[in-house]
Amino acid sequence: MKRIEFLRNSFIATGAALAGSTLNATASTSESGLATGLAGKTFNLDYAPHQGMFANHAGKSFLDQIQYMYDQGFRSIEDNGYLGRPVEEQKKIGDLLAKLGMRMGVFVVDGGDNWKTSLTTGKKEFKDKFVETCKLSVEAAKRCNAKWMTVVPGFYERKLPYGNQMANVVDAMRAGAEIFEPHGLIMVLETLSDTPELFLQQTHETYNVCKAVNSPSCKILYDIYHMQKTEGNLIVNMDRCWEEIAYIQIGDNPGRKEPTTGEINYKNLFKHLYNKGYKGVMGMEHGNSKGGKEGELRVIQAYRESDDFLS
Repeated sequence: MKRIEFLRNSFIATGAALAGSTLNATASTSESGLATGLAGKTFNLDYAPHQGMFANHAGKSFLDQIQYMYDQGFRSIEDNGYLGRPVEEQKKIGDLLAKLGMRMGVFVVDGGDNWKTSLTTGKKEFKDKFVETCKLSVEAAKRCNAKWMTVVPGFYERKLPYGNQMANVVDAMRAGAEIFEPHGLIMVLETLSDTPELFLQQTHETYNVCKAVNSPSCKILYDIYHMQKTEGNLIVNMDRCWEEIAYIQIGDNPGRKEPTTGEINYKNLFKHLYNKGYKGVMGMEHGNSKGGKEGELRVIQAYRESDDFLS
């Protein structure tokens, strides 16, 4: 389940996804409560589901899904494709989050250049497009009180030495930070494993960019699934770069499904993050290991099990 697939699914769902009201989740809540025994209880960390994760219980409406997430104890959401939604839909999402006291996690600053050779080249056309999208993102963020936005600098430019590419990326990120900083917004640079063509692939590289930009508005999105694939040594690498990490995402490996389905000891990782005092959002950027209502209940149960690290 690659980033581009998350975005594509989000855009496909736009339109009909917000139809209807937020009145359909009550029966599903009690059903899920029977499975978890903890329906409505908040978690020790702030896990954030995304659209479609609980559609079998809550229905197609994203608003109903958000209500269901709240009823299950989640207090944040993610919406990668939020920037591509019509303004009216953005406002509806923001209004419901405000009503429920929930936080908006990341949405993607997607200028159309994330998945090709772009900002590494230093070409004005790509930087201008990035700056334009950052400005649009500021207005979108206001509608849902968002704080973090995902940025992917793009692919390698094989015609340039690495150092030149790094300088070009830093220059573009400084331009983005200048836009976001006056509004208290943070672009979080994501290090990915989807393809070896991506410029940022290990945490120390993204750490280097953030240090060079030197702005509170340019930080690291540490995706545990991707980093398990590219570098491992998760706790050590997080600790090395901790001062620049502002956002964390979750997915077990192999498979990119919920915790407990792969090789990562999420209960131990969550305890480590809790003990470090992490108060940010934990984006649930993964699929469900099983289909239907059973699979959705298993996702909730997996988070209850992995979040039970204080006993």
